[in-house]
Amino acid sequence: MTQDGPTSDHDRPPTLADVVACLERRYPPRTAEAWDAVGLVTGDPGQPVRRVLFAVDPTAAVVDEAVEWGADLLVTHHPLLLRPVHSVAATSVKGALVHRLARAGVALHVAHTNADAADGGVAHALADVVGLVDLEPLVALPGDPLDKHVVFVPDAHAEAVLDAMADAGAGRIGDYSRAAWLASGTGTFLPGPAARPAVGTPGVVERVAETRVETVAPRRLRERVVAAMRAVHPYEEPAFDVVELAVADRATGTGRVGRLPRPLTLRAFGEQVAAALPATEQGVRLAGDLDAPVERVAVVGGSGDSLFDAVRASGADAYLTADLRHHPASELRERAEFAATGDGVRRPFLVDVAHFASEWPWLPRAAADLRADLAATSAGGTTVDTRVSTLRTDPWTARLASPSEGPRP
Repeated sequence: MTQDGPTSDHDRPPTLADVVACLERRYPPRTAEAWDAVGLVTGDPGQPVRRVLFAVDPTAAVVDEAVEWGADLLVTHHPLLLRPVHSVAATSVKGALVHRLARAGVALHVAHTNADAADGGVAHALADVVGLVDLEPLVALPGDPLDKHVVFVPDAHAEAVLDAMADAGAGRIGDYSRAAWLASGTGTFLPGPAARPAVGTPGVVERVAETRVETVAPRRLRERVVAAMRAVHPYEEPAFDVVELAVADRATGTGRVGRLPRPLTLRAFGEQVAAALPATEQGVRLAGDLDAPVERVAVVGGSGDSLFDAVRASGADAYLTADLRHHPASELRERAEFAATGDGVRRPFLVDVAHFASEWPWLPRAAADLRADLAATSAGGTTVDTRVSTLRTDPWTARLASPSEGPRP
């Protein structure tokens, strides 16, 4: 108790480990691309967190903002150390940032391609801010491989066996745990001469009232779940099955596809995008008939010209992304197909924006989600303040329009 009265759990700041746990529930590291580098970069998991700054890039200016504001944690979309390094000496640009963060007690956490794919992540936020509805993944992530475990247990031991399997990770479906199907029946067996049965006698046919317990578990936990079942099952040789289930795609993944509530011309949609995203020197570039209608739209935050095949397969009228290069963009437009509308216009159209601008809309949503997640726990969420950096980390500082009287090809 303090002089001001007792302190509740919600009055204590969460630890860095608490905050990271919330972030990783929203943006699971296992959904990141294999080449990516996500998660906690610097920081003591036990340190208290009162202020969290969100930004797209871990640049020197953003680190300065975090330090000057007194942030305990900086969450960025882009990694500081994407490629392996053998040194973080302050003689390098990135090493100097690591030292600056460490000296100031500012932890750094990265949510990159795992945030791209997540429900409420980068692609979802981009689709929302430009006005799309009825969203689905452009490229869905495959679901986790699942097993169905079936075990036959004497009625009196069924609950204990189910508890052990649930503790090992079985029976988790969405927000539910210990999910299982129980059915009663009769088990029969004949113990051999060398058997030491928990129930029955060697050489005598035995009949036992048993419960059939069915539950699911991630395939990666198979050995752990089976071992947990065996450890508490009363039989010398339990009867059980492990069945591999078909894997369904998740409702998350790379990019999003949705529709506009009402069709717009390509020009009007481009103007809507320009108004919704942070201003950059690039602005919005368009490829296609500016007066043609657009309704179905695919979006990918960041560099998206590797996903053209998926965009074509989605039937999108337009594709909003960033960093489009000359040759891939030209090839897509050459391969564009006439739409079912029969208007004689080739689709998909291209809507190209700055990389930074396409990813920034995620930051306010991520900050709000973190506050809500912490407040819903006993981890002191009501004490945490969040801030979204408005520093423009897009590298381009000016754009000069081509003069109208210039040479023409």
